[in-house]
Amino acid sequence: MVGEIISVGTELLLGDILNTNARYLSLQLAELGIDLYYQTVVGDNEDRLTEAIIQAGKRSDIVILTGGLGPTGDDITKETLAKAMAKKLILDKQSESIINDYFISRGISPGKTNIKQAYIPEDAIAIKNDNGTAPGIFLKHNDKMYFCLPGPPNEMKPMFEEQIKPIIQKISSTSIFSRTIKLIGIGESKAAELVQHVIDKQTNPTIAPYAKTSEVHFRITVKENDKEKAIELLNQAEDELRIYLEEYIYTNDDKELNEVIVKLLMDKELTLSVAESCTGGLFSSSIIDVTGASKVFVQGIIAYSYESKNKLLGIRPDVLQSQGAVSEIVVKEMARNIRMISDTDIGISISGIVGPGGGTEHKPVGLIWMAIDYKDNIYTKKILLKGNRNKIRENTTKQALAFLYRVLNKQEEPF
Repeated sequence: MVGEIISVGTELLLGDILNTNARYLSLQLAELGIDLYYQTVVGDNEDRLTEAIIQAGKRSDIVILTGGLGPTGDDITKETLAKAMAKKLILDKQSESIINDYFISRGISPGKTNIKQAYIPEDAIAIKNDNGTAPGIFLKHNDKMYFCLPGPPNEMKPMFEEQIKPIIQKISSTSIFSRTIKLIGIGESKAAELVQHVIDKQTNPTIAPYAKTSEVHFRITVKENDKEKAIELLNQAEDELRIYLEEYIYTNDDKELNEVIVKLLMDKELTLSVAESCTGGLFSSSIIDVTGASKVFVQGIIAYSYESKNKLLGIRPDVLQSQGAVSEIVVKEMARNIRMISDTDIGISISGIVGPGGGTEHKPVGLIWMAIDYKDNIYTKKILLKGNRNKIRENTTKQALAFLYRVLNKQEEPF
């Protein structure tokens, strides 16, 4: 079966609101075995929305519209759907009662604009909204299924999962199972090159690479009704990928790299301290974001200036002046000193030039040095990144996480 998503709202077209609903619904439909070929974003314009609905009905079996179910004049989704299907809007008494109760319980009298939400196309079914006042709509017309869902994600997601998903599950002839293999320490083109012959011969499952910040993901997708058979096919595909990519794989589940690192530190009963400059606390934050990080993370110091590197970390002024803060010798001392100051098993340091100014011919913007002091060994890494200031900081944080992961797994050699 083929599905299609129509997102309604001028604010989406203007970029005022990020269209997270489309991404969520795309993933949900894929898991349900529904092929998705088209997504459309339409402003609050009746003619253009009518055209989008008619086109979707010609090429798709399931059409899901989100947004435009509110009480104001520019909320036109169900009105336009009814017109496109040549149907009248009728008052749904149960929805009217729910809306009245909602406002009366709050000591407010509902207005005509609020009751507008209780009208639905004839022959449609109102879908109860447990998190707002706008009911959803389910309409079957010419063997096609149309669903209208509210725009706010906190209303749309529960409505889809609890009431729409079971309807689609009953009519879907296949299920989709997927698994994502996550890699670090290798670029997308190189990773794809290593396994292209594996990708080329796959039909079910299929394998697709995706580039992420400092990572590469391979998504394995299986269409199969039998869950056990699907898992067997996923395992076979993963095993074949591992033949060529094993040293770069850090997980095959939904965990992120920072979560995997915290778990590693816990399993090894290791503690961590951090001295960071250019990342401004992003690395420490990425560790602290993980539940249970207090068991492994002891201290983080943001030493941005020369003075703070001297006073907080004990880096000698003559070394800073002669070598510069962005240098191998300085990050080595930062890592060693933060570990000693904090009395931890591991000390990691990061220093770099993130721009837009401050770069030179010998030390350009994007130059990053990092070091790890672990088990009386010093590991250092130099990288050169591209992008704006925030992009470089984010990428540096991910590169440092990857560096720490490889050290913990003995995939890096000490200095």
